[in-house]
Amino acid sequence: MDMDPFFRRKRAGLVKSLLSLSLIFASVLMILKLRLSEKDAVGTKHAQEPSWCGSDCFPSIKAPVRSNFWRLNAATPSNTVNSQRVSNGTPTSWDAQVLNCSEDESVKNQDWFRRLDPRFHQFVLHRHCRYFPMLINHPEKCADGEVHLLMVIKSVIEQHDRREAVRKTWGKEITVDGKKIKTLFLLGTPITGKDTKNLQKLIEYEDQIYKDILQWDFMDTFFNLTLKEVNFLKWFNIYCPRVKFIFKGDDDVFVNTHNLLELIGFKEQERKDVDLFVGDTISKAIPIRNRQSKYYIPKELYDRPYPPYVGGGGFVMSSNLARRLFAVSEDVELYPIDDVFLGMCLKKLNVAPELHSAFRTFGITRHKASSLNREPCFYKSLIVVHKLSAQELLRMWRIVHNKDLVCAQRTSI
Repeated sequence: MDMDPFFRRKRAGLVKSLLSLSLIFASVLMILKLRLSEKDAVGTKHAQEPSWCGSDCFPSIKAPVRSNFWRLNAATPSNTVNSQRVSNGTPTSWDAQVLNCSEDESVKNQDWFRRLDPRFHQFVLHRHCRYFPMLINHPEKCADGEVHLLMVIKSVIEQHDRREAVRKTWGKEITVDGKKIKTLFLLGTPITGKDTKNLQKLIEYEDQIYKDILQWDFMDTFFNLTLKEVNFLKWFNIYCPRVKFIFKGDDDVFVNTHNLLELIGFKEQERKDVDLFVGDTISKAIPIRNRQSKYYIPKELYDRPYPPYVGGGGFVMSSNLARRLFAVSEDVELYPIDDVFLGMCLKKLNVAPELHSAFRTFGITRHKASSLNREPCFYKSLIVVHKLSAQELLRMWRIVHNKDLVCAQRTSI
């Protein structure tokens, strides 16, 4: 009996375990070291802080600290540093540098702004701040030959367990039938009040191990999710000329990679892949006026029905459409709900997002306690299911990929 494959699998598992243990051990040591060194840094201030920024705002890329809402060093369309550009106007590298982004004073004198819910003031005053400096970049990610599918996942620094679960399951970088799958996580910086310096060091260490993180210098808040959309679209337009498709989703979803590739293959065969944008499409929606809702939008900010858009838990699009979305997004005013913002961009392109029943961004059923949400045969037949914890994702992945799992037929709901 050939025991080599057995020992290779055991060795690979041991290496992964050692990496995880080393991350935890290094994290503890780093925190202890940084806490001692912080004593010498207490009281240090940076001059020339704008009035909206507060005492916690420092324009440093190496050790970022948050402002009350935005970051000090946003690059605006009017003051972006000029860089060498190719003939079609695309920068050859990320060109958003450390620049001041001040409030739009002209807005303050408008009647609608005075009536606006104060929670949205900072968003409106700084929504011209569109592109931000990068703290972690991987321009080589798309350079390794032709990438068929780029998995792009929105995450935040503190959600290390979710990223680990994704890396071990549907976000694993593999080649399927000659088609390369690559993975990237999109991050901002911790919100004010958290242990920002230590968290930043930890994410840098995590990236040294996996090399799959893109991080921009803006705070990871709900309103800033749209910044992840526009900054990624620009990044993709610069660095990924040969990628064919993008899956974009959250770090708490289950993705059946096989079914996703199958869907893409069908679209290619039917020659319907140029404008491909498929997900859990929401049509005829209107802004939520309930002030207690996470998705509350006051009338002063937006007072008409939403265009069709897809739930941000997970969707797939072609690279061709992603580049066109980037171009048109620069002329669309930023909106605090990222899913709706992409819908606005699609409308401007006259592209309708396609509804597909295998994308369940509200769960298999909207009744959270339903046993259907834990039925593995549904996961085997679907493409995206939202929302799972890291432990639930790992467990469901093992069950779905167990060769002993028998589903009588392709399950539908």
